[in-house]
Amino acid sequence: MTEDRTKLQWPKLATAIRAAREARGLSQVALAERAGISEGSVQNLEDASRRPGRIPPSLTKVEPHIGWAEGSGLAILHGGEPTPAPVVHDISANLRGGADKLRGKLPLRIVDELESDDPLLDSTVIRLPGANGVRMTVVVHGQPDATPEQIQEALLAWRRAESQLHGLPDGDDEPQAADGS
Repeated sequence: MTEDRTKLQWPKLATAIRAAREARGLSQVALAERAGISEGSVQNLEDASRRPGRIPPSLTKVEPHIGWAEGSGLAILHGGEPTPAPVVHDISANLRGGADKLRGKLPLRIVDELESDDPLLDSTVIRLPGANGVRMTVVVHGQPDATPEQIQEALLAWRRAESQLHGLPDGDDEPQAADGS
């Protein structure tokens, strides 16, 4: 069954995205940088007159950065409302609750970091290229008394670092042994 795209509420979506972005004090450029898309993609999402032939992939990329749960953009297009994204700080509390399990699997310095009261800003799992399923987990904590502007600045810095981590070279060069051979 094909979807009738003429009934989708593009103007409602455009207005909601702009309002959510502005409520977080983000410029179009800042949102684009966080979401890993172009500024033009953000502009297109916020253009109430635009009616693309398909749902742009940039929609799902901006959702977490404007405080929406996954699928909120589609809900708006179908006449609904966005669902707020889960509060990230609750994840940190869950990690602290499971610290006993983690203690047996992680170095104590890592467990101590996870148990800190610093707000959890983000986390990601990065698959290392050419490493046959090896993964790296990164947890990003902020300062406890950070202002919203400082948190935004920290998140932007993290996004830049995250893009570099995702772009790790393939490692075609064989690693050298400790003795240089």
